[in-house]
Amino acid sequence: MGGELRRRAVHASGVGFPALYLLDLAAWRTVGYLLVVGSAVAAILEAVRLLIGLDWAVYETLTREYERDNVAGYALYMFSMTAVAWVFDPPVAVPGMLMLALGDPVSGLLGSNEAGRAKRAGVVAAMFAVCFALGTLVLVRTVAPPTAALAAAVGAAGATVADGYTPVVAGYVVDDNITIPPAACLGIWLVLRFGA
Repeated sequence: MGGELRRRAVHASGVGFPALYLLDLAAWRTVGYLLVVGSAVAAILEAVRLLIGLDWAVYETLTREYERDNVAGYALYMFSMTAVAWVFDPPVAVPGMLMLALGDPVSGLLGSNEAGRAKRAGVVAAMFAVCFALGTLVLVRTVAPPTAALAAAVGAAGATVADGYTPVVAGYVVDDNITIPPAACLGIWLVLRFGA
């Protein structure tokens, strides 16, 4: 359990990126550049780990078995956060980033799932509730409360589906670190674009 708690704590530390913007400590473009740097560092570390063999103890603790020979979740996390930060405006991107940084670790602590299997209903409900709350808190700052709630619900549903079932495609586990932010952000964007 100690390794799982450490993984979740590292996961939650990613909240620092959107927090820089939310707390007016950095402009959105600056956050985007910081994410690019983080993604570049992650890509280099993963290239060294997978191609040369970087055997740091931290990898034993913070990676899962299926990540040993594939790109690790922390790198996918950075790539996904970076992508949504550059594709979407802050009202859309920030909730998706928070759903990954905070919703996913809460869900993981309540119950993980094996690749190819869905999470239990209670875990799915908790993930949706946390993501809905995070989305609403961010969106209500820029849009009317009914629209904020609808966009948050649709975004939370996307994040919950991405988190609740980890598919295996051609033998490769599709990690939710890469799918949660785009699924959430796309749902939020669709509501704000067509439902407002």
